[in-house]
Amino acid sequence: MKILVIGGGNMGKTYARSLLRAHLVQPEDLMILERSPEQAEVLRAENMGVVHTNPGECLSVADLIILAVKPQDSAQLFETLRPSTDPQQVYLSIMAGVTIASIQRGLGVEKVIRAMPNLPAQIGLGMTSYTASEAVTRIELVLVQNLLNTTGKAIYVDNEYAIDATTAISGSGPAYVLYFMEAMIEAAQEMGFNASQAELLVAQTFRGAVELQMKNDLSCAEWIRRVSSKGGTTEAAMQTFRATSVFEDIKNGARAALDRAIELGKVD
Repeated sequence: MKILVIGGGNMGKTYARSLLRAHLVQPEDLMILERSPEQAEVLRAENMGVVHTNPGECLSVADLIILAVKPQDSAQLFETLRPSTDPQQVYLSIMAGVTIASIQRGLGVEKVIRAMPNLPAQIGLGMTSYTASEAVTRIELVLVQNLLNTTGKAIYVDNEYAIDATTAISGSGPAYVLYFMEAMIEAAQEMGFNASQAELLVAQTFRGAVELQMKNDLSCAEWIRRVSSKGGTTEAAMQTFRATSVFEDIKNGARAALDRAIELGKVD
């Protein structure tokens, strides 16, 4: 099978590296299409498959095409690719907000899979959800799931609303976590720790809390109760969070992200 990654930016390179590292494709069967000659030279120097700058050189021979370009570039991309597409090709899109229907119309194809990865995919700890058009076969879907799993974890969802919801939770979610971490780092510095000490304190605390939650069956609420003692320090912090509606604010932020994802998807 020949795989073509369109877009040599961060996510395009992430998938190329992951595919090669997992031996799902041989270097000679992996192609990257990058329109910038300068970036193409950088990719060639990194030995990530066969790099092209002209779609006419590679699109027609690809079995699976990964669309890893910015959503705002999709219309121009469709216009460029459409003359060379094949109905038997499978298109995997990670373009946020670009619907399966718009990809099918733009490229004149039927086999489309839409996925939403997140930033930690770059280090093999990503979370991706994906869904597919009816024309995609079960075998093709399994192949794509194996591909997505090379960057972390992947789950299949039944409809595109769930892709938008994923955008709001795991797609944008790393920023929410980092925002909370930033506040804690600033608090630690205000308490007298230097920058490196504060970052280590907070980063290791987050890492430990996540591992603790993942390796046990207790819910987050149950862990909070275990950490909190009546009249203690944790309870004092939690009472402040509740009084200032931090919990609801986080949920409202996620809902705002979902609304924006749906809004972007309407611009076809």
